[in-house]
Amino acid sequence: MLVELRHIVDQHLIDRYEWDDSPSPGVWFVHDTQSYLVMQRRHRYKLINGQYVLSLTILLVKQQRQPTDATYVGHGWVIGDPECRFNALSPLLRCAVLPEGPCDFCMHRDHRI
Repeated sequence: MLVELRHIVDQHLIDRYEWDDSPSPGVWFVHDTQSYLVMQRRHRYKLINGQYVLSLTILLVKQQRQPTDATYVGHGWVIGDPECRFNALSPLLRCAVLPEGPCDFCMHRDHRI
């Protein structure tokens, strides 16, 4: 399937290539030695013989290195300590108390109930 990488802010084209399985939003991947975080995924379809067929996937990405404290939890990647009750359980935001981290030295760290 044809995949386009586009920057999330100004939508400029980074690259276009064939990829069997494109990553979902919230996933980091490396392309041409650069690390990217997928923010959105869009699909384009063509009408062929009365049926819509997927023709293009657009990944809106942000150039970002995967944090060292990122862990994979059942629903996807999470930065920080997923066991803390203040953790946002998101690849974008660590927590409400100390968003820049690290979790190891946070005095508000509390176990999730």
